[in-house]
Amino acid sequence: MHTRRQFMHHVGCASALGALSPLAAWAQAVDQVKIFYGFPAGSAGDSVARRVGEKLAASPFTRNSAVVENKPGAGGRIALESLKGAPADGSVLTLSPFSCTSIYPHIYSRLSYDPVKDFVPVSIGAVMHHGLAVGPLVPASVKTVKDFLAWAKANPGQANYGSPAAGSTPHFIGALLGLNHGVDLKHVPYRGSIPGVTDVVGGQIASMVTPSGDFIPNHKAGKLRLIATSGQARSPFSPEVPTFAEQGFPELTTEEWFGFYAPARTPTAVVAAANAAINTAIKDKAVIDSLAVVGLIAKGSTPAEMLASQQAEYERWGPLVKKVGFTAES
Repeated sequence: MHTRRQFMHHVGCASALGALSPLAAWAQAVDQVKIFYGFPAGSAGDSVARRVGEKLAASPFTRNSAVVENKPGAGGRIALESLKGAPADGSVLTLSPFSCTSIYPHIYSRLSYDPVKDFVPVSIGAVMHHGLAVGPLVPASVKTVKDFLAWAKANPGQANYGSPAAGSTPHFIGALLGLNHGVDLKHVPYRGSIPGVTDVVGGQIASMVTPSGDFIPNHKAGKLRLIATSGQARSPFSPEVPTFAEQGFPELTTEEWFGFYAPARTPTAVVAAANAAINTAIKDKAVIDSLAVVGLIAKGSTPAEMLASQQAEYERWGPLVKKVGFTAES
């Protein structure tokens, strides 16, 4: 789906945006922008869409704050499908985790959108680290990833992990952890993080891999134990917890981002104006602080940087998905 020629063409277009003044887009500024988000209100990414959207008013991009429209379902694909058919005039954006554009093409043989042909990257909005946590079903003596693997091998009937969705990045982190180290970890998919975290705390499942911010309140309250996070460095929200890499599992290092996309054929001046407005919003202290509450690190980018990251993640996850052997038909 992502040919090298297609990717280089899009990088060239995205790079050209850096030479444009966003003020040149003022004549095209829209009165109202919608931001589609493919998951329920109240989730971590929803905070990115809403906090950034509130700060877009009176910019060269839009005169008013953006309105967030949640389109949950199909693991975030519905929101991107909606963006594909939206007007290419800057009036509609979609916020999406990179799994929808970099991992899903390896999972779904008939994906209803082409991440490269149908969308243009605007800007990354925030970064999240995933985490592995265990609950009361696992003995208190289990404090590290190696401890957990040893326990899981000795207790195959209880060796499972939840994730917020089948085909999500956390799903593959858990699958690769077991596969790479000869431990049969049964995957238990949920519809979002919260039900799974609740089951870990209640002892219905042994462990869960999900955005680490979703564990923090229960981790601090001692109701579960966050034993590893997936960032290149420790999470600023749980600095006492070592990374997977620190514990000898560097292949699980992953920092997943939420990024804003516009429909293909959106004028470059409009994309430049949107990028400038989003990056200004992301640097606002109130936005930074509000995202930190849900375990997200505010981070912007150029369109070219976002596209390059999307392609790098696509190339990284292709062989890993194949190794796990999971498809939408699995």
